[in-house]
Amino acid sequence: MHSTLLIALALGVRHGTDPDHLTAIDGLSRIRPRASNGLLFAIGHGSVVTLLAAGVGHVLAGRVAFLGPWMLMLVGAVNLWKVCWPAPSSIIIQRPIVAQPFLLGMLLAAGFETASQLSALVLADQANPWLLGVTFSGGMALVDGLDGYLAASTLRLAASGAMNARFASRFLGLVVVMFSFGLGGAELVGYEINHYALPLGLMLFATVVAIRVWARSDWQPWVPASR
Repeated sequence: MHSTLLIALALGVRHGTDPDHLTAIDGLSRIRPRASNGLLFAIGHGSVVTLLAAGVGHVLAGRVAFLGPWMLMLVGAVNLWKVCWPAPSSIIIQRPIVAQPFLLGMLLAAGFETASQLSALVLADQANPWLLGVTFSGGMALVDGLDGYLAASTLRLAASGAMNARFASRFLGLVVVMFSFGLGGAELVGYEINHYALPLGLMLFATVVAIRVWARSDWQPWVPASR
């Protein structure tokens, strides 16, 4: 049983790097700039996976599964709007329902059945499904929680006027738009992306982490030194 739970934890970490997770969390940060986005997303996502593992969530998941790709595309549309027409920080905007990370995590769990999630469900016969789901969710929370924290901190730096952070925020916003429309559109037309989920997720995770690390530095290679 212990080995099964370790596998579930590893699958949760792996699942947290799926491109739809990173895209949704980074997209949420521009709509709802809070460090808790990733953690709440992982908890919502993990709750659905746990219910599925326990065999009691299939009816609910089946009814709302169609919303997953549409919500991801909505995240992309809102991010495109905010990148192209950013609102002054003094303006208070009513947050849309898509900005609720727990709910979005639940909807994507129902709408995107990736290989790592399905592998975790297979393990449900070898351990307590509730404990398995919690362990899987914990693995997700490690990655998604870190991603949410870094995303929010980059946006705070950008709001304070840091040049690198402002560039990073805008660039990552465009990346979110591209992946939101790409992943959501692929799911809607029935194109199978599971074979590409791991390399895409790792590439996206490495890219966003590298850019956020750079956003915290003073290195600006394109700015000539003053004489």
